[in-house]
Amino acid sequence: MDHAPKLVASDVDGTLLNSQDRVTPRVRDVIVRAVNAGTEVALATGRPHRWIFPVLDQLTVRPVCVTSNGAVLYDSATDRVLRSHVLDPETMGQVLESAQEAFFDVGGVAVGCERVGQSAFDPEEEMFVISPGFLQTWEEQGFGVLPEHEVISQPAAKMILRHEGLTAPEMFERIFPFIDPLLAHVTYSMNDGLLEVAAPGVTKALGVSTLAELHGVDQSEVLCLGDMPNDIEMLQWAGLGVAMGNARDSVKDAADFVTATNNEEGLAQVLERWF
Repeated sequence: MDHAPKLVASDVDGTLLNSQDRVTPRVRDVIVRAVNAGTEVALATGRPHRWIFPVLDQLTVRPVCVTSNGAVLYDSATDRVLRSHVLDPETMGQVLESAQEAFFDVGGVAVGCERVGQSAFDPEEEMFVISPGFLQTWEEQGFGVLPEHEVISQPAAKMILRHEGLTAPEMFERIFPFIDPLLAHVTYSMNDGLLEVAAPGVTKALGVSTLAELHGVDQSEVLCLGDMPNDIEMLQWAGLGVAMGNARDSVKDAADFVTATNNEEGLAQVLERWF
């Protein structure tokens, strides 16, 4: 990409943030320079929009965010959900049945669901619900605990499968043969034993491409950065896909080039080429 990108979409954890979950001044400042130069900057994350404000509070801009791995397009400046793609209860029931079969010999899995709502400030206990036995891996608390059949009783932006004794890659290897990609899309964004399930075709690439369309930006003018398997489709779709130095090998293989790690401010090193 010879000229400055017109849209930059950055993953959050492991990309925008360092290992202390901080946006460094260097990264923050180059984002501001990009925005001032007329480039649209977006966050593209597996987090739901309700969990994005601890990140936004470290920035001086309020971008549109691709959240829940592309299932929700959220305008943080106006606290509005612009677009959403959800899993229906019937599909989640089929996925859960297949998952319990895939993990039968290790005690099955617990399930959680992220529902969309209207605002980032909707009650957490209504928007993020889990079955008994689901052990949370994030710091946020206040989620609702419901019987398994009630967890999947309403449409969800993302269904989460949890097994505390396995890593996410191990879980993915187990479940991959059981889930038809036409039924649902399965990915992961951390090493802990947690898989993220979305409607078929729903990835960060879908969210970023929708955002590019809304802004009238051509695919060739989009720069995306990420570090985990849930970033792969986005990096492959972008005009320029950049993997972080701390990314998994599969992500590096999907990217056009590899920058420095998140702790070395790899995002800033890329954007400083233009801004």
